[in-house]
This record gives sequence, structure tokens and C-alpha cells, in this order.
Amino acid sequence: MELILLQKVKNLGNLGDKVNVKPGYGRNFLLPTGKAVRVNAENIAAFEARRAEYEAKAKDQLSGAEGRQAKLEGQSVTIGVHASPEGKLYGSVSPRDIAEAFKAAGFEVDKSEVIQSEGPFRNTGEFDVIVALHADVQATVKVIVVADNK
Repeated sequence: MELILLQKVKNLGNLGDKVNVKPGYGRNFLLPTGKAVRVNAENIAAFEARRAEYEAKAKDQLSGAEGRQAKLEGQSVTIGVHASPEGKLYGSVSPRDIAEAFKAAGFEVDKSEVIQSEGPFRNTGEFDVIVALHADVQATVKVIVVADNK
């Protein structure tokens, strides 16, 4: 399936690139989220007519992400969860829990932006988490998981 990208997509291409992707990826992700359009004469003409608008929007998104990165970089949150005396959690700490903790601390973080490279946390301790704010912008934050046995 051949598509024109309307914004930068990590590991795929930049704004305006014509890319070949598997049909499922294009049909189920890129097209519904508005990140790409199908390649045909009408869409090519429409893209070229609105190219400056798309570039300005991409620049705004990048500058917004860089501003959020400056606020988030080096921040930390503490999450209290039920744990055994050995430090093993009854459950786990997922991206949703981390995003909610940052929202409670006054930072705007969506759960889809939180990247836990080793999966959900299942033990107490300090962990570094990457927050992907844009295809080019990432912030590293610290998550401290402590036992909250009442």
C-alpha cells in the first residue's frame, strides 16, 4: 500500500514522503489517525496545495513538544502500591499509572507517550522511563515505586 505521510512517523519517514507499508498498518493505523493519505492524483495535488500548512503545523507540534520536554526532563514521581515485605508488587505499575501520577503532579503526559522498555514494573525501586513527546523529542523521567502497605 503506497501512502503520502502528512506528518513525521518514527521509523517510517518525514512529512511528504511516499512510503510503501503493509496494508494492515496503513489501513488500521496511518489512515484513521490522519498521519497519511493514499497516493492518487487528487491527494497529491491537495497535499502540494497545503504543504506549507502541514509544515507549519509540524513545526508547531515540534516546538510544543520541546517546551514540554524542558518541563519534564529530570522530573520524578513517587507511586505507592501494595507490595510484599520483599519488595514484590501485588500487581504492577503500568504506563497508565505513570501518566496519572504525572497528571496529579501537574504535568500533561498521556499514557501512549510513556515507554517502559522492560515492561510493567513488578518490584519496588527507582526506574528511568522515557516519555516520547514527538517523533524527534523524548524526555527521561524517574519513577519511584514504594510500598504503601496500610
